Amino acid sequence: MNAERLVVMANDIANFFAAEPDRAVAIEGVANHLKNFWAPRMRRTIVAHVREHAGAGLSELARAGVERVGRLDAGSVS
Repeated sequence: MNAERLVVMANDIANFFAAEPDRAVAIEGVANHLKNFWAPRMRRTIVAHVREHAGAGLSELARAGVERVGRLDAGSVS
């Protein structure tokens, strides 16, 4: 799956969690969705997109969620 399609999907997920008034909870919601429902290859691709292209095309919430899932996948929960 290409990064552009994953960006659209991540933004859709972030749009769902955008109604959450607590930003930390919203970020965690995005990250948990990616962790639970996206294949590892998809997560690696979107995390690489953030790293290599500064998350071009991602909303701020989607980018934060992707960064969080990248840390979770790397074994760092901070």
